[in-house]
Amino acid sequence: MEAERVPHGAIPCENLPAAKYRDLPDAPNWKSLLGPSVLLLGLSLGSGEFVLWPYITYKFGFAVFWACMVGVTTQYFLNMEIERWTLATGETAVTGFCRLWRPWASIFLLCNVIPWVWPGWASGAATMLTWELGGGEGVRVMYSIASLILVGLALTLGPVVYRTVERIQTILVTVVLLFLLVIFFLVVELAHVIEMFRGIANVGHIPDGMELPLLLGAIAFAGAGGTMNLAQSGFVRDKGYAMGRYIGRLTSPLTGNSEVVSDIGFHFRDDAANRSRWDAWWRAANREHFITFYLLATLSLMLLSLISYSTTRHLPGLESGMGFIQAEGEYLGQEYGAALRHLFNWMGIAILLTTELGLLDACARISTDIIKVNWLRGSTRWTDSRLYFALLWAQIGLGCLIMLSGFVFPGINQPLVLLVLSAALNGGVMFLYSLLLLWMNNRVLRNRLAMHPVRFVAIVWSCAFFGYFTIVTLQSQLPRFWQ
Repeated sequence: MEAERVPHGAIPCENLPAAKYRDLPDAPNWKSLLGPSVLLLGLSLGSGEFVLWPYITYKFGFAVFWACMVGVTTQYFLNMEIERWTLATGETAVTGFCRLWRPWASIFLLCNVIPWVWPGWASGAATMLTWELGGGEGVRVMYSIASLILVGLALTLGPVVYRTVERIQTILVTVVLLFLLVIFFLVVELAHVIEMFRGIANVGHIPDGMELPLLLGAIAFAGAGGTMNLAQSGFVRDKGYAMGRYIGRLTSPLTGNSEVVSDIGFHFRDDAANRSRWDAWWRAANREHFITFYLLATLSLMLLSLISYSTTRHLPGLESGMGFIQAEGEYLGQEYGAALRHLFNWMGIAILLTTELGLLDACARISTDIIKVNWLRGSTRWTDSRLYFALLWAQIGLGCLIMLSGFVFPGINQPLVLLVLSAALNGGVMFLYSLLLLWMNNRVLRNRLAMHPVRFVAIVWSCAFFGYFTIVTLQSQLPRFWQ
């Protein structure tokens, strides 16, 4: 029997078609839900964890490591509020925003594309490849372009996109964390760990010379950051969480069979059976995200920052580019043999390339959802899968052009420049969707589905935190733009 349409007012339907009633499926054991948060953790490894926070630790020690812990904790609560809408409706959080106001579609499409079009991760991987294989600036640019194309092929040739990314990221995260633990026990001293915890306790301190755009970007990237957190909606939906089980998955137009059966979500009646299932889903989703995102992201941030501090803190003149990462590898080579230096560099290359893979997937996934739901919902030619791969390769093409532009505008394609630019832009995006989540998950989702008071306070904090630093960053950077 066809699902009953939800009455007007339960889920806003002025801008998008009304949802329909379906019962929540039964929740499995939380261990069978593992996967979506590992993808988000994989996205985190190549930005804040491997580059920005180790870089800050090299320059300032652990003076602002309190902000790192604030950032990753805030992201835990943000991610669960992003998941809340998808668990309840099967729709992404961005589709929920568009239900509130149609122009949010265009705004979030721009917010998704502009900050992530800069291929800082492919550029960083290419830089490390030149350390291992040799070559100058021209070779680095070619490595970057080849990396982007390789990532595109990996996403295109896997039958089910989510499954491809999940397998790659799970292997990467496991191998990287094991390798980092080995290096930790080799180079980190107890005094360094004590210094880190002192920095965590020194809440609010910002040292002289600390540029706010760098701090804002690092806070935004203490975890995934920007619209990448919104990709959690697509990840949990493709995994079949709660109402997302009725939607279907993105598949390759070359090697897979189409599974997307609906672009508009569903809702469930407020009865005893569905309330019990909801509680089970919410507990399982929170446990999965706390263990595989929050704890592992915190551990990787600490390990990589401690390794940077232990190996580079006495070396001056590494402030530009990725010299501090090269110095980490050289220290390991001098103390423990050249093989460990090579392993460290190849680990970095793998981290950055798989982060680029995850970012390209997430960015194309979010843009596909926005465009399909709002403008191409009735199109049979532009299926979700076809649209996804068209946007994926368009972004790869733009990334290649940006890398080539370095021959005309020297410095614009340098990895650290690209990463800081992307991170600062994404801090403002996080302020915007924190506000929207606060409204949507309390005014649209009500009663049992609404935020607990503790989570409400956490998202109010997110609004205030990212809002303040966004305003301060704009005040400091806009005068430079007009000079």
